[in-house]
Order: sequence, then structure tokens, then C-alpha cells
Amino acid sequence: MGHRLSKIYTRTGDDGTTGLGDGSRIDKDHHRMESIGTVDELNSVIGLLMAELPSDDAYMALLARIQHDLFDLGGELAVPGYTMISAERIGELETSLDELNEDLPPLKNFILPGGSKTAALCHMARSVCRRAERCLVALNKTDEVNATGRQYLNRLSDFLFVMARLLARRNGGQEVLWLQADKR
Repeated sequence: MGHRLSKIYTRTGDDGTTGLGDGSRIDKDHHRMESIGTVDELNSVIGLLMAELPSDDAYMALLARIQHDLFDLGGELAVPGYTMISAERIGELETSLDELNEDLPPLKNFILPGGSKTAALCHMARSVCRRAERCLVALNKTDEVNATGRQYLNRLSDFLFVMARLLARRNGGQEVLWLQADKR
């Protein structure tokens, strides 16, 4: 990072545009900015989830790494053509996902967001992650986007789903199962 922000407001965005890392300017409602903003929102929701977990929770280091990955992805999006997310990170996420999923029973029904506050926050992060993935897909229709970033988000949403299942089951808790209308 070459320049530190000593003054937060610049007034350069007052015309509805924003600057990218390569010096170009785009409209604030451009698909690229929607993608950057949604990845940032996802990172914020994960931060909220982390604030609800004990500081010594086993998931904290993994979630912190994910936050750094998401910041990297935002940087990648802010500099068109720049790549920061590697296939190696996807592999590491898949390994963690497999380890977490090992002890869970197979799904026999859909799960509703809830079960505990942390599980619900994890489901919220998962749903924002899915939206971020959709934003990158939309952006890729007009501007080339690193496919690895999209794949990372796809795997991350699966990871967050499994983590939500585990968080709901903590301390004797339960997942909230969806019931068909005729069984409610």
C-alpha cells in the first residue's frame, strides 16, 4: 500500500463515480462496485460473527484467514486484471470444509437459518456470500473476472453452511429444520 489515507474524504466521488486502483474511474453503480461492496459486506458479516464467538474459539483463526482472503478479493476487483486469490486457497478451504463436515449427520431435510445467534449470523454470511458470487458472475459478463475468485466464493458459501450447522449444534443446540406446509 503506497499511500496511507490521512484524509478520508476527497470529494472526488461527489459526481457519482469512484476511483479504481489502476487510476480509472467508474460509476458507483457499476457491476464492479456492486461486487466490491458485496464482498466488503460479506467480510463485515463475518466480522460480526467473529465478535459473537469466544476469542479462543477454534474457528477464529480460520475466519480471520477468510477475512484476509475477502480483502484480497476486494483488492483484486479494485484493480482490473490483478490476481490475488489462488487455487491453493480454494484447496485449503475445501480441506477445512471436509474436516468440518466429517462429523455431521447427512442432511435429510432443508435447514432454516437459526438455531443460535452465531448459527444465524453464519447463515447470513452464507447468503451474502451467494450474492457476492452472483455479482461476480454478472460482472464477468462485461469485464473479465478471475475465475478463481468466483470459485472461492462458491466454496466459501458451502463452508459457511457447514459451519452454521456446527454452530447450531453447539452446547446441545439443534438445527432448525424446514417443514413442508402439510406437516406444520
